[in-house]
Amino acid sequence: MDYLLNGSDNVALLSLENICKKYNQGELAVMALKDINLTIEKGEFVAIMGTSGSGKSTMMNILGCLDRPTDGHYFIENEDVAGFNENRLADIRNRKIGFVFQSFNLLPKLSSVENVELPMVYAGAARKRRREKAVEALTKVGLEKRIHHKPNELSGGQRQRVAIARALVNDPSILMADEPTGNLDTKSTYEIMDIFQKLNDEGVTVVMVTHEPDVAQFTKRIVVFKDGSIISDSPVENRTIGEAAAV
Repeated sequence: MDYLLNGSDNVALLSLENICKKYNQGELAVMALKDINLTIEKGEFVAIMGTSGSGKSTMMNILGCLDRPTDGHYFIENEDVAGFNENRLADIRNRKIGFVFQSFNLLPKLSSVENVELPMVYAGAARKRRREKAVEALTKVGLEKRIHHKPNELSGGQRQRVAIARALVNDPSILMADEPTGNLDTKSTYEIMDIFQKLNDEGVTVVMVTHEPDVAQFTKRIVVFKDGSIISDSPVENRTIGEAAAV
């Protein structure tokens, strides 16, 4: 039985109706997603899983407004994304969605605080406001003593914390993480997942792509893809808690 939180009077944060995505490879049409129906409510912590080619990365690109579906409708807080032009999509990505990637995507010549400020630069925020918010975000992820360090002066786990702070700085409605622990050792993985759990406890909605079952156990709900379809959608049993796991 699908673990969908319907029946609420509140508008779902994300809702997909009969989403399909087709890629043309020469004369061959490849269906990356097939009639996907999925609802994600505010405050959820969802893992998207599946083997390579299952459709999970395509799903994340559509959820993050980085790609458009071939068919179907995708709603963000009841707004149909199909009607958005490229400028509107860029605005949605900057204001409502925070992205965290496996490769961190930090600019090497900028300090931690300058990297975190970047989304607010694009949003046109004032310099003083940018610095205050960036320091606040870095403090939230435990890097208040590393704000002037450049990426090459930080460990992998610390760089991912900077990336998380950057994703949070515009107070997005949803945090999307694509294999955020893929380049990290076990200790750093637990620390990052502990941060995600604490952010979720504070009300941040988190959607995370991972191929690691032990990482998915930190979340509250697991959606599994295979051959472009959802084959299971269920709550996490025996959930791992970050601080306890690190002991």
